[in-house]
Amino acid sequence: MEQDEASSSKKKALPPPAPDDLKLGIASYSFREFGRKTMLSMAKKLHVPYINLKDVHMAMVMKDTDREKAVKEIHAAGFTILGGGTVDFKKDDEADMRAKFEYAKKCGMPLMVSAPSRTTLPKLEKFVKEYDIKIAVHNHGPEDKEFPTPQSVLEIVKNLDPRMGLCIDVGHTCRTGTDPVAAIRAAGPRLLDMHVKDLAILQSEDEKTAKDSQVDVGDGKMPIVAIFRELKKMNYKGGVMLEYEINESDPLPGMHRSFGFMRGVLAGLKS
Repeated sequence: MEQDEASSSKKKALPPPAPDDLKLGIASYSFREFGRKTMLSMAKKLHVPYINLKDVHMAMVMKDTDREKAVKEIHAAGFTILGGGTVDFKKDDEADMRAKFEYAKKCGMPLMVSAPSRTTLPKLEKFVKEYDIKIAVHNHGPEDKEFPTPQSVLEIVKNLDPRMGLCIDVGHTCRTGTDPVAAIRAAGPRLLDMHVKDLAILQSEDEKTAKDSQVDVGDGKMPIVAIFRELKKMNYKGGVMLEYEINESDPLPGMHRSFGFMRGVLAGLKS
């Protein structure tokens, strides 16, 4: 029965995109209210092949046998693991850093979306070189005292190993008054991952107003067409991960609409 379900899920999964297409995927944080098995069952219905795993779906501390089983479940569901996170690296402790790189290695994560401090970020370079696992620093908007904007990340990583770069969250980026298209262009090859969402209000004096205005992708004011055009122009190869933070108890309908809009944009750009 288990084998039949795995075979069935593989048949239903869409093939990977063409080499010149963007890698649309899911940030599993979108399903944070659900356990891993339920998350996978729901995520399969979106027909995207890529996933970035939050620790609620792949715990930091697990028995190796349990982790191996979890990874097999994810692959059997038709997903390629593009990364994990967001992983907190604010603790200035090499043992803690190593433990998290070991975690990523055992999960088969080629990249960790990360939240370091300005002090710890350069210290991660040692582990990036040792483990060959990329670090993509996630900017978290005006309330983030370490890395509010993509530029604040770029200022530090530009002189570090090329496997250290950015995960640009377009929603948080807009809330700082930064043009996401310009930020993507400036990041260039340092752009390693992306979190996509849409906002009805891109910026406001009250940080909470814009942050709470998230809507399905295509229903807001985010310049998705211009963002995707820039990504294709620069031949971006990283993940374009939908991070759907609203309707947490029933996210599938809005996620379906969001992916439908994004696929439509890509089709339009091709034509």
